[in-house]
Amino acid sequence: MLPLPPPPPAGMGFAMPMFRDWVPKCIQPWIYVLCVFGFQFSGGMYLGALEDIQGSTNFMIEDLMMLLYANLAGMAIYFPMLFRMKFRFTNQQLIIGSAIVVSVCNLVTIHTTFMPLLLVVCFIEGMAKLQGTFEHMSNIQLWITPRRDFAVFFPVLHIVLLTSIEGSAFLAAWFGYHFTWQMMHIFIVGFMCLIMTVQLVLCRPFCPMPQRLSLKGIDLPSGLLISLIMLVVCYICVYGDYKMWMDSRELRILVGVAILLTGVLIHRLLRVSNPYVDLKIFRLRNVLLIMVVVIVGEFLFGCEHTLEKILCAEVLKLEEHTKEELYLWALPGFYFGIAIDMLWLKVLKWKVWKLFAIGFGFILAYALLMYFTLDMGVNIEQFRLPIICRGAAYSILAATLMWSLDESVPDLEQFFMGLFVFNIFHMYLAGAAGYGIYTHWFSTFMNDDISRYGQQLTLTHINMQQFDFTAFMDCYLPSMMNVAIKQIYGIVIWISGIMTLLFMALDIPAVRTNIRKVPMWPVYGIEYLARLTGKKKRNLRKKKKIIVKRMVSVKKNI
Repeated sequence: MLPLPPPPPAGMGFAMPMFRDWVPKCIQPWIYVLCVFGFQFSGGMYLGALEDIQGSTNFMIEDLMMLLYANLAGMAIYFPMLFRMKFRFTNQQLIIGSAIVVSVCNLVTIHTTFMPLLLVVCFIEGMAKLQGTFEHMSNIQLWITPRRDFAVFFPVLHIVLLTSIEGSAFLAAWFGYHFTWQMMHIFIVGFMCLIMTVQLVLCRPFCPMPQRLSLKGIDLPSGLLISLIMLVVCYICVYGDYKMWMDSRELRILVGVAILLTGVLIHRLLRVSNPYVDLKIFRLRNVLLIMVVVIVGEFLFGCEHTLEKILCAEVLKLEEHTKEELYLWALPGFYFGIAIDMLWLKVLKWKVWKLFAIGFGFILAYALLMYFTLDMGVNIEQFRLPIICRGAAYSILAATLMWSLDESVPDLEQFFMGLFVFNIFHMYLAGAAGYGIYTHWFSTFMNDDISRYGQQLTLTHINMQQFDFTAFMDCYLPSMMNVAIKQIYGIVIWISGIMTLLFMALDIPAVRTNIRKVPMWPVYGIEYLARLTGKKKRNLRKKKKIIVKRMVSVKKNI
């Protein structure tokens, strides 16, 4: 086995020792940026190809949403593992391994329709996607911000993440329109092969730790329990409206299972010496408030996943490619929101609560514009401004909340645990619950509107000689959908308006406006290893004391 190149000295600043000497230093970070986009464009299923997948398989929309959320669950559950993997394997091993897993998962998804297998595959693909993204971004962090200022790093990170979200959906729709939906998966496999070639040709093995950190002691049973709970809750939320919620015996059983598993998980996390996630993180300053804001924000953003999809597919009858072209207008909103974040957090260093108010204010503007724009004969270009406002709101809240979490958690290990809890709500549970609630509201309002307006359809209001029932129903049902969507947007207006006024009224100082010094990866790895070794020594001392006490008590009894 070849010796690893030594890590750069602590005061050296940005360097990429994993690249071979003949690779120009000016293009090294840009190569990693390109590879990051490759991982972020990947997925188990792709938003822009859902209608094409439905058309060629027997999947319902609920099945595909379940697979999408399983992919997000895999990403969320893997956060506590990131730093342990970084200190155990080399950069080359982690990236090549992630690329192989992503490639295999994409090949499996186009060759099977077995739902349990696809669920596991999408879950694993989410873990590999996050590992590849983290390994690339952690090595160019000093290039993005030499002082490791997260007021700069998190906004730049979200430029990559949010661009990839919209870009991958549009690319999947483009492939589905011009070729087949499977071509998106083939494209990702080819991109992963390119990433593996880059690692084999341009890079060499590198690990920031002088001494490899063992993976022993990881609380994997708790991680598996959390994963199972996430999938069960997601199933309840996604299939709730389809199965009539608690009228379904299956969902009632799953609710009981989720409660039981949650109790077992909490009991284990409180008893294990090295839990998968330390529950003490909720006692840290502002963490609970951040989680509440995340839940409310993600719930409001559920409009994108439900109401806009229903509007475009059922009311406006847009094809997937046209719909994703329209959604690309979220990109200017993303970049405008990131610019506001950078100005607010980095340059001006103002209080963060007003920034939350601006984020929810953009949601309010989005909901108001959608409410007053919705009409049967509306031109789709009129939806561009609301979509821009939605994009600005998402980028402001996502980057600001992540920065606030980092400022609230003093230790890097706890920060990754905090990111795990944060992303459970940010990427997963709040979105899945929002999907379930919005679909339930839509079906309830739709049925109520049809029954109320249907009462007016009597012989005294209809001229049967000129009445075309088919043409009437073609217009009647979309108009009822339109009314139901407006009613839900009215609820969103009230909630976002209350949140905007609440944060505008608050005048509490930011969590911290100073730049917290974050150690280099080798320094942090050595510190973590020392803490881990000290913890093991303390545990051994406790065990010895217990054994001695038992021996003394046995001798006394004799």
